[in-house]
Amino acid sequence: MKIKAVLLFALIIFSCSKNVNYTPEIIKETLGRYVYSQEEVIDVYYDNNKLYLKWKGADKIETVAFDEHTFFVAEMYKKLRFVKHPQTKEAYLGIVSEDKYNKVDYAYLKVADTFKTPRMYLKDKEYDKALAGYLAIKQQDSTSVFLEEASFNRLGYNLLNEKAFNDAISVFKINVVLYPNSDNVYDSLADAYLRKGDSTQAYTNYKKALELNTGNRRAKRFVESYNTKL
Repeated sequence: MKIKAVLLFALIIFSCSKNVNYTPEIIKETLGRYVYSQEEVIDVYYDNNKLYLKWKGADKIETVAFDEHTFFVAEMYKKLRFVKHPQTKEAYLGIVSEDKYNKVDYAYLKVADTFKTPRMYLKDKEYDKALAGYLAIKQQDSTSVFLEEASFNRLGYNLLNEKAFNDAISVFKINVVLYPNSDNVYDSLADAYLRKGDSTQAYTNYKKALELNTGNRRAKRFVESYNTKL
């Protein structure tokens, strides 16, 4: 029944859609980037006087227009509207409520086109900026799903498997800053240094891992072997 209701609602939405002629002023005012979450953005753009979105890896999400400011996005199952906050005067993509009062939630703030989330900085290998972004997220919510130790570790090892040693080290260093009391993050960083051929840095980080967890067997074996050779 729920699926049928969704399909029926979508059908109604599409049947109410209009061919909107976006003026140059409206395009200039609404074109650009909006913050969807701490790690994701929505990019609004126009092609042949039709509005499209880039979101969650999709480069051309079609929208169903009601007027120059209001449209429906099937992938989000949301009716959105370009609005300005009455107090701050900042531009938003607002979520239009489904009730008869047509209320708008100021949901997605418009930002500069150059704005990047920490994940975007990470993808572009701007590691210092990525770290700064993740630290800001941690300050707001230390339990954020965007800060999972295992996720950074997987990314680091994916890079190691590609023999991108410096990139892997940079990612593992981010994990070390975010989780300074985890022996695992130092163990991974040590492993990356070892594969790169830097036994001194490998020793330093394995030693730290062992200090945090005396039961870390790999760290213990390496530290003991390294000390024996001295």
